[in-house]
Amino acid sequence: MNKTDRLLAIVLELQRKGVVRAEDLAARFETSVRTIYRDMQALSEASVPIVGEPGVGYSLMEGFFLPPVSFTVEEAVSLLIGAHFVEQKFDPRYQERARSSRSKIEAVLPQQVRAEAANILTTMRLLAFASDTPAGKQEKEWVEKIRQALLDAKKVSFHYRKSLAEEDGNRDSVRVVAPYGLALVGGSWTMIGHCDLRDGLRHFRLSRMSQLAITEEGYQRPPDFNLHAYKPMDDRKTYVRLLAQRDIAERIKESNYFFLEGWEDSSDGLLITLRVRQTEEVKQWVLGWGAHLEVLEPEMFRKDIREEIEKMIKRY
Repeated sequence: MNKTDRLLAIVLELQRKGVVRAEDLAARFETSVRTIYRDMQALSEASVPIVGEPGVGYSLMEGFFLPPVSFTVEEAVSLLIGAHFVEQKFDPRYQERARSSRSKIEAVLPQQVRAEAANILTTMRLLAFASDTPAGKQEKEWVEKIRQALLDAKKVSFHYRKSLAEEDGNRDSVRVVAPYGLALVGGSWTMIGHCDLRDGLRHFRLSRMSQLAITEEGYQRPPDFNLHAYKPMDDRKTYVRLLAQRDIAERIKESNYFFLEGWEDSSDGLLITLRVRQTEEVKQWVLGWGAHLEVLEPEMFRKDIREEIEKMIKRY
C-alpha cells in the first residue's frame, strides 16, 4: 500500500472506530509506529483535524466527516452483492434498507465503474446458504480465474471429476467451457456454461475441478441468457420413499436436504419422499441415519442398502 492510500485508509479507520492507538494502526497497515507518527503529521498538515491524546490514541475532531470516496469495480461489486444478499435473506425492514443502500451506491459510481460492476453482477448469483463450510483456497482461486474469464469472454479448460460415474464407469474428463456465470449454491460455487464436449449448457462444481486454465479462445454469451432468471432443467424423476423413526423426524424436517420432496406424519413415524436422478445420490445420506431410517421403495434401492449393510457387518 502506498502512502496516499494509507493516509486515506487511516482517516477511514479513525472515522469508523473513533479512537485508535498508533500501535494498532501500525499493526493494521503493517508498518512501524514511527511511520504512523509521520502519517499523522502529514494529515494534520493537509488540514485533517487529527486529535492525539497520550496514552489514549488518535481520533478525528468531532463533526469532521470524510465525504464519499470513489470505489473500484471490485469494491462496488462486493458492496452490491452484499446488499443483494440482505435483500434476499433478511427481514422486510432490512430488505428495504438494502435496496436503499444499493441505490445510493450505484448513484455515486462513475458511469464506467457502474457499467463494469453491472456487467459482473449479471455473471454472479447467490442462491442458498445451506452450508456454513467456507470455500477452500483452491475453490476461491477458481472463482477469481473464472470471473476473469467472464470479463474477458474467454473459454476455460479443466479436468473434471463427477460425483457419479458414467455408464462406462468413468468419472473423469477434460472439459472446455464457455462460462456464462457463477452461482453460490448451498455454500459451494458452481459454474454454468456451454460445454464443448457435451455441446450444451452444463453445471460444474468448482470443488471438482483441477488444472483450470483460461484459454485464448473467445466466445459470445447468448443475448437471451439471463443468469438471474435461469432455471436448470429438473431431471430428477425417481422417487424414493422412506420411513423415519419419530426421534429423528424433526431433524429431518429442519435439514433442508436438497432432495427432500415432502413428508407426512403417520402412526409408524415420518413418511419421507425424496426425488432424485439416481438413488446413488442419496445413498450415503440414507446410511448416515443408521437404523433410524428405513427404505420402503424402490425395491432395488432397498436391496442396495441391505447389501451395503451386509458389507459393513463383514468388515466389522
